[in-house]
Amino acid sequence: MVISKEQEIEEILEKIRPALVQDAGNIELVKVEDGDVYLKLHGTCQQCPVADITMKELVIYTIQESLPWVKAVYIGEEKYQIA
Repeated sequence: MVISKEQEIEEILEKIRPALVQDAGNIELVKVEDGDVYLKLHGTCQQCPVADITMKELVIYTIQESLPWVKAVYIGEEKYQIA
């Protein structure tokens, strides 16, 4: 069975979501395009003062470690390069 890139990202987000939902937030996959992943924050995650740290340490790290084809992650207006 072939898994799409969107499905690969969704599988990772499903592992991350419980931590965000616990704080009344969520994250949504908007699209995958040319190795770039576009995500959107919902709920309290949008105004969270530590969202940048959470995104870098939780979301970006998990995606980077799991999916080497990802070049960059955009969360809202922010771009996070995968090095």
